Amino acid sequence: MNTTIAFRVGGLASSERGPTTEVEHGSLISQRVRAAGKFLYVGDEKLWVKGITYGTFRPDPEGVSYPEPGVVDKDFAMMHANDINVVRTYTVPPRWLLDTAARHGLRVMVGLAWEQHIAFLDDRRRARLIERRVRMAARTCSGHPAILCYAIGNEIPAPIVRWHGRRPIEQFLESLYRAAKAGDPDALVTYVNYPTTEYLQLPFLDLACFNVFLESKEHLERYIARLQNLIGDRPLLLAEIGLDSRRNGEAAQATNLASQVRTAFAAGCAGVAVFGWTDEWHRGGHDILDWDFGLTTRERIPKRALTAVHHAFKEVPFPAQGPWPLVSVVVCSYNGARTIRHTLEGLSRLDYPGYEVIVVDDGSTDATPQIAAEYDVRVISTENRGLSNARNTGWQAATGEIVAYIDDDAYPDPHWLKYLVARFHNTQYVGVGGPNVAPPGDGPIADCVANAPGGPVHVLISDWEAEHIPGCNMAFRRSALAAVGGFDPRFRAAGDDVDICWRLQERGWEIGFHAAAMVWHHRRNSIRAYWKQQQGYGKAEALLEEKWPERYNALGHLAWKGRLYGKGLTEPLRAGRWRIYHGRWGTALFQSLYEPATGTLLALPLMPEWYLVIAFLAVLSMVGFFWAPLLAMLPVLGMAVAAPVAQAVLSAGKASFSANLSAGQRLKLRTVTALLHLMQPMARLIGRLRHGLTPWRRRGPAHLAFPRWRNLSIWSERWRAPEQWIGTIEGALRGQGVVVRRGGDYDRWDLEVRGGILGTVRTRMAIEEHGAGRQLLRFRLWPRGSWAGIGLTLVFAILSLWAAREADWAASLMLASMTAAFGICMGQECAYGAGAVVCAIEDTKARLK
Repeated sequence: MNTTIAFRVGGLASSERGPTTEVEHGSLISQRVRAAGKFLYVGDEKLWVKGITYGTFRPDPEGVSYPEPGVVDKDFAMMHANDINVVRTYTVPPRWLLDTAARHGLRVMVGLAWEQHIAFLDDRRRARLIERRVRMAARTCSGHPAILCYAIGNEIPAPIVRWHGRRPIEQFLESLYRAAKAGDPDALVTYVNYPTTEYLQLPFLDLACFNVFLESKEHLERYIARLQNLIGDRPLLLAEIGLDSRRNGEAAQATNLASQVRTAFAAGCAGVAVFGWTDEWHRGGHDILDWDFGLTTRERIPKRALTAVHHAFKEVPFPAQGPWPLVSVVVCSYNGARTIRHTLEGLSRLDYPGYEVIVVDDGSTDATPQIAAEYDVRVISTENRGLSNARNTGWQAATGEIVAYIDDDAYPDPHWLKYLVARFHNTQYVGVGGPNVAPPGDGPIADCVANAPGGPVHVLISDWEAEHIPGCNMAFRRSALAAVGGFDPRFRAAGDDVDICWRLQERGWEIGFHAAAMVWHHRRNSIRAYWKQQQGYGKAEALLEEKWPERYNALGHLAWKGRLYGKGLTEPLRAGRWRIYHGRWGTALFQSLYEPATGTLLALPLMPEWYLVIAFLAVLSMVGFFWAPLLAMLPVLGMAVAAPVAQAVLSAGKASFSANLSAGQRLKLRTVTALLHLMQPMARLIGRLRHGLTPWRRRGPAHLAFPRWRNLSIWSERWRAPEQWIGTIEGALRGQGVVVRRGGDYDRWDLEVRGGILGTVRTRMAIEEHGAGRQLLRFRLWPRGSWAGIGLTLVFAILSLWAAREADWAASLMLASMTAAFGICMGQECAYGAGAVVCAIEDTKARLK
């Protein structure tokens, strides 16, 4: 039943008011819109923005830049009949227009216009006036339920942004955001960007809007994927898409617009606004007569594009006919009674035509199986065998061709499966994942943890292709899981997702990502639970390094090929500045922000092992109280401690919290977040050290050979190419479990065996051809101490001699012992490497006999 609400219109001139109206509306416009994750909601219902731009129009004699109320009423009625639910205006509408929109079930995206086409920051008075006008404009519309959001600007020209600089523009837009919020605190606020100023960093906005005019479906799809990854966990709205029917014809306009709408929603956009409603367009004091972007003519006669867009809007976000294969959703749970009900409730509300839910109860001792039995799911109970075994039980029992995994402390967006399956359908990916977003309302500590490092993040090689997808939101083709034998049972609590991704990629297969395939994932809500979780992740890293040693460096740090995405990533200290690709003289149509690579020295404080460096420097500084020269280590110790502290403060400063919090509350949360940034690597380090992932670890058998230059040879009666021989030796080395690195195009060595952090052994091969396919292979190997090992040995040797010269025999003896320790460790590691190479060559020689 519809209700009738009368809106009081006060403080406006009669020419702005129009006739007094009573507004009939249903539930769609009785509540304000909110942003949650990648989408917009009204209450608990998702709002798909199926929008149209309206204006700008020639102002009437009294300055009102909209048609008369009767024309607006007919326009809005026709919009509603064609499944349009949002109208985008470029100027602040009079209150009567908002009432008319509400009566027809339309929401309004209100543009707050100002002189953004000029160098507005050069005049401080003008900048303050703009801010005041934005606040007052939002106040005139404040509280109206028809408001979708306010746009505090539209396409500040790239030359103007380049003139003022990126940071001043970002700061000014943030001040306008605050002004709009002051005028209407409960409304959403955005800025409409475009590709030429894509590089603007505006994390404070409630949703991200871009005007994108790309006629190619493939180019539009790819660019939306880029935008999705740029904006993170916020809704993306294409605030203008369109095609000119004057130049392209009405048939081409209809076909292209329908394709753009379908592409945008399939790519995960929260909505689109088609440019525009009518060919009637007034700009810069003139009627524009040589462009016809409207869905209707200037006389409001519908074009073919209106029907095409109408049909596309009715299919949002995907056509009902599919194809939608059967999907098996697997939930693995061990004592998940606290949160699994949310998971199963969310799965029961999925908008997908055919799926099954399998709950694998991994020996829970709480009420998990009883809760699962209340839902229409298949429950499989086993003894407690660990996460990987539970995942294997799930896919082996699945009947769907796609197996999707979600954790028992997460719940899905209603369209989660459709976005995953759509990516599978359009590609050859064997796995697809999506983002996981912390839900609101879990408490202040959970909010801090969501902004802290160590969370489940995805690693992307490109905007579509992933190197890693986290286990709380991943799906695979069942055939691919069967081909690699499923998950490795050694990973009982974590690390299984990383391992399965690497094993699939080792087969030459690829893994995809869809930014809209979103799940809500609860974060730890206590510092103790977070500490325990990070220690567990440290253990998982140790297990991964044991299985994949070549993917870790000598310190035990994993270097991803792709880029990590998500909240809570620790900001590295940088020597260089961000650079913007503007194009020659600022003329590029797509202008992007490029991040300078972090140098090795500045990247070291990001590693958990940096805390070992701090401990080592602290010991040296303490010895300084017995031998004064070592007190010089105190400033070095201070810098070593300051580096992670600076990173933590910098990272916490970029954390995002609710806009409704006071400045004092945000400061407290940022302080806790900074502490979590300091705690996380320490917890990871403890987990690593306890399970063997130490900088002084050794992988492979204990084959020792004296670390010296030596030559070895192999005689072969059967000819092979050089790369085959090198591959054979490399395979023999990897079979021993040692870490092998190949030489590059400019290196005089072929293989390097890592004995440890301080010493390696390199080998070079030469082949003598003796006719009839006979070959003599010569191998030369030599030890090589690392720069760190040699440097530390020399430094402590010099310090020992210095202390002896000053007759401080206790300090000299201690420093000499450290010199010997480093020297012996370096020699031992070279001996392990040499032993591995000798063993590999002798084994190869023995197999040829």
